[in-house]
Amino acid sequence: MTRSNPVACTTEQSQLGEGTRWDDRYHELLHVDILAGRIYRDKINDDGALSPVRTFEVPGTVGAIAPVENDEGWLLAADRSITYLRPDGELRPIAEIAPEGTRMNDAACDPQGRFWAGTLANDQQPGGGSLYRLERSGETELMLDGLTISNGLGWSPDGRTMYLADSGPGVIHAFNFNPERGTISDDRLLVDVPEEIGSPDGLTVDADGDLWVAIYGGGRVQRYAPNGHLREEFFLPAEQTTCCAFAGPGCTGSTSQQRPKIGPTNNDAPTPALAWSTCSTPT
Repeated sequence: MTRSNPVACTTEQSQLGEGTRWDDRYHELLHVDILAGRIYRDKINDDGALSPVRTFEVPGTVGAIAPVENDEGWLLAADRSITYLRPDGELRPIAEIAPEGTRMNDAACDPQGRFWAGTLANDQQPGGGSLYRLERSGETELMLDGLTISNGLGWSPDGRTMYLADSGPGVIHAFNFNPERGTISDDRLLVDVPEEIGSPDGLTVDADGDLWVAIYGGGRVQRYAPNGHLREEFFLPAEQTTCCAFAGPGCTGSTSQQRPKIGPTNNDAPTPALAWSTCSTPT
């Protein structure tokens, strides 16, 4: 286990900070405040501090943001929809997918450019969450239901395994992933985080295939081997740790040729800098 030496890189206070992601196109760190409906674009200074570039505000909530390859904008998992955000702040709805009484939560892109977005019930009712897939053609499909709080998503370096955290029961699932068809199968329990420790929230996967998982309520980021073995534990001075991502110059991830404004890139490739988000109020 490891006691980390974290550096606070912003004084920005979030109600529910989430969605930390590196945007290699602009060399910026992206993150959101879910409950406030805010999206932040920041530069990373040499000392690790963040310099604001722009803040967007959207109606309702915003659970995640992802850069779009060969385009200037981003995809959002916002309120009950997937939405395209232009650099000038204009919003263009793509698909409303979450039913009444639910909202979008965490989302990520697979190596082929499909956008996967999860939901949860507003009252966090067990079984009220789902996982959806947006194809580059713009078509959406329900991929998994019966979840509680669909959260962090990631893929193994070979693209054959998909990981999904469900924060309600405090577990991380692993699935066989078919890169050509974008389908999942063979659902298996990879990690079960003890309730007294906290609950798995956002996650990212490094080049060695290890999972880095933010533990909500636990004030830590845990590093797991692909077989679910806990390798390291990094303690943070923030109890409600929500997500983590590798970020900084030279950090690039898997990309694919995609239709503009549909297929976002997945830029969570590892560098020595690990960034995380927290929330100031338990939810």
